[in-house]
Amino acid sequence: MEQISIRRPDDWHLHLRDGAMLQGIAPESARDFARAIIMPNLVPPVVTGDQAAAYRDRILAALPEGADFKPLMTLYLTEETDPHDVVRAHADGIVTAVKLYPAGATTNSASGVRDFDKVRGVLEAMAEAGIPLCVHGEVVDADVDIFDREAVFIDRILDPVRRATPGLRVVMEHITTRQGADYARAGGDDLGATITTHHLVINRNAILVGGIKPHYYCLPVAKREEHRLALRAAATSGDASFFLGTDSAPHIDPLKENACGCAGCFTATNTLSILAEVFEQDGALDRLEAFTSLNGPAFYRLPPNETRVTLTRGEPVSYPDKIETGDGPVTVFNPMMPLHWRVG
Repeated sequence: MEQISIRRPDDWHLHLRDGAMLQGIAPESARDFARAIIMPNLVPPVVTGDQAAAYRDRILAALPEGADFKPLMTLYLTEETDPHDVVRAHADGIVTAVKLYPAGATTNSASGVRDFDKVRGVLEAMAEAGIPLCVHGEVVDADVDIFDREAVFIDRILDPVRRATPGLRVVMEHITTRQGADYARAGGDDLGATITTHHLVINRNAILVGGIKPHYYCLPVAKREEHRLALRAAATSGDASFFLGTDSAPHIDPLKENACGCAGCFTATNTLSILAEVFEQDGALDRLEAFTSLNGPAFYRLPPNETRVTLTRGEPVSYPDKIETGDGPVTVFNPMMPLHWRVG
């Protein structure tokens, strides 16, 4: 039996939804994580500081009594976003970051950005105020293959935006490619990248081989094995550019298991056990804390958590297959390997 102690982790990319779904799945993240960057792609989206404050209150009300969990709110960037509202909400401590969705890129992204010139003023105000921009990095052009959309986004959109807006602090969220990892690594102090739990475990074969596996379908979609290995090398390297953002994204089973299933993997329940297994496999348990608990706070200019969690290695750990919510059952991500690390 082996035991390790790390500072309590944070999740720098999390979907909690709203209503009955929020009530059902919020405790899963609050159990292991101290803070989380909360995605704003509700229906309707969270686009103003007042809406972010109201959503934060709903999240706090959904937590179990005594839970020590702080939601860090984001605003959904639209072509009508008011830069003054963004700066004010950040100065008031309501909002931590702003989220950029290219219109049509993923779940509930129809209100996202199509013309980047229309958000230039917002981005310049964010750069001046030091407000991070969290980016879903995919183009949506019909002539670009879905497996190439991240690499094309870096060349066509992200790099020009960063060059045009000096000082803008950017998080490349849920990177899935070697190109994404290389760009983040070379990007300097104003650029960071989150990596999900599931993209460290699955490649595109998990979705497609032996029949369609809807609970492994996510956006950005998992790529070739060479890209998965590049992500693992980045995550386990200790490089401060990379930190955990689970992109844990719950959908009820009927919306996943149909002819046009929703994108998203729900990993909040078992992420820490999976990560410990991955880092152990790669001989990098001594760098797990950097990825889960240190690099993210450093980028967001927040102190790391003072409390700690203990992971103990022993017999395989069992997790529930599903989380029951008031909206219906949500399937927990299956990593397709035994998990030997128990949290707590």
